[in-house]
Amino acid sequence: MATTRKDIEAALWRGANTFRGTIDAANYKDYVLSVLFVKYLSDTYSENVEELRKKYNDPVRLQRAIKRLPFVINEEHMFCWLYENRYKENLGELINVALRGIEDANPSQLAGVFRSVDFNSEGMLGNHKQRNSRLRELLEDFEPLDLRPSSIEPEEGKVAADTIGDAYEYMIGEFASQAGKKAGAFFTPSEVSELMARIVDPKISDTIYDPTCGSGSLLIRTGKTAINKENGLIKNLALYGQEMNGSSWSMARMNMFIQNILDAKIAWGDTLANPMHLDADGNLMQFDVIVANMPFSQDKWAAGFNTGGDMTGKGKEFKMEASLDRFHRFDSGVPPASKGDWAFLLHMIASIKSGGRIAAVVPHGVLFRGASEGRIRQSVIEKNLLDAVIGLPANLFYGTGIPACILVFKKNRNRNDILFIDASGKDENGNLRYKKDKNQNRLEPKHIEDIVSAYKNRADIDKFAHVATVEEIKDNGYNLNIPRYVDSFEEEALVDITEVKTNIANIQQELAEVEAQMAKYLKELGL
Repeated sequence: MATTRKDIEAALWRGANTFRGTIDAANYKDYVLSVLFVKYLSDTYSENVEELRKKYNDPVRLQRAIKRLPFVINEEHMFCWLYENRYKENLGELINVALRGIEDANPSQLAGVFRSVDFNSEGMLGNHKQRNSRLRELLEDFEPLDLRPSSIEPEEGKVAADTIGDAYEYMIGEFASQAGKKAGAFFTPSEVSELMARIVDPKISDTIYDPTCGSGSLLIRTGKTAINKENGLIKNLALYGQEMNGSSWSMARMNMFIQNILDAKIAWGDTLANPMHLDADGNLMQFDVIVANMPFSQDKWAAGFNTGGDMTGKGKEFKMEASLDRFHRFDSGVPPASKGDWAFLLHMIASIKSGGRIAAVVPHGVLFRGASEGRIRQSVIEKNLLDAVIGLPANLFYGTGIPACILVFKKNRNRNDILFIDASGKDENGNLRYKKDKNQNRLEPKHIEDIVSAYKNRADIDKFAHVATVEEIKDNGYNLNIPRYVDSFEEEALVDITEVKTNIANIQQELAEVEAQMAKYLKELGL
């Protein structure tokens, strides 16, 4: 019987329910997704080897062919072996050994991918008895799932890898919806990823980079947009990412592998203090497209530049200075220590090629805060780097209800105006430009299409879009607050005072009649 996306999602939900109520979703996602990944690797490898056995009768040629497979797994590290040994007293330790064995057997593809998860952790999974019980249930949750490529039933127009990848992405989103404030660190809502990808308009030949890639969802969506547009192949993608959080980095690596994007270069580390993607000369690598949903107003963003000790020689507290960055990203200004938004944006601007495009999600404070941020904003505008400001609805992102916006930058633009779009209000028919859901607002395809169309056409649209000249921006003191440029104010209906007075008089008369009736009842009761 074929395995569908719904089957994979059902298994993931079973795994999630095994941990629900014992540890929060921000943590148990690592266990559930890791086991799915091991099941995927095991089933795929088993089928690949079986196919090779049918093809080669010669053991030498067979072993040579096996070594050329994208990855290998030893028998004692496979899911089926763990399942057969699920009643062992040291089950958590056995799973850990299997995970490390998979990493060691595939150093170039999977080194460190499981480093953030410990299946033998008493602090996370409980005492020995509780831990064994939960882990045994988790293996049983996934055992019926057949993830051999030939057994997957893809949706129309998709392949087996898409089916597993879509289910994996879906579950990351579900974990994000349950993880509260921690969710923003690893997931961008799919409709926002779709919007950003269409805004930067990637080509199959582009190098694409996400400096705060989380689980890799935004990076993958941007790459697949190029593939779908040009009928390209996954193997043609050049995806680069960096992520500081170990758990999110692991998810990104697994996400890429499941999507069959085997050559993605996902680095682990502090993007600002220690950018990992450098060219042969040790300078920042340059990219055609950059997308990012960066941490909002990150505090102490410059801590990684402090090498320790008194750097001033005068006993003063550490203070970030432009000279401490060998890549000269902050020469136009050093962002405040408590808000790293412009630090990430300046990193992206320094990493973009001539003719390159950037789309980054930021909080609205980036548009109008003063002091050093105001000076940076002015410098960026004067260099003609800012292309558009797109305001999004509130409560769109996991972990925060505050509204955000997308800043679009281009290097060597052929125009000097700035487009402002306000997608947080209503359209000309009075309908919201987004869908209000119970827990989370959403952008539907029509809403995305309206924004993309407005961005491409760059024309004034009443209460929605405005093309501002540099003179307008300058007259506003380089303040980019969207209401200064897009008037979305809705006049309230005029109040008919005569009608209001009549209504008040009627209510007073009704109240007098009720009070008289109450008095009559109380008198009859002798009260």
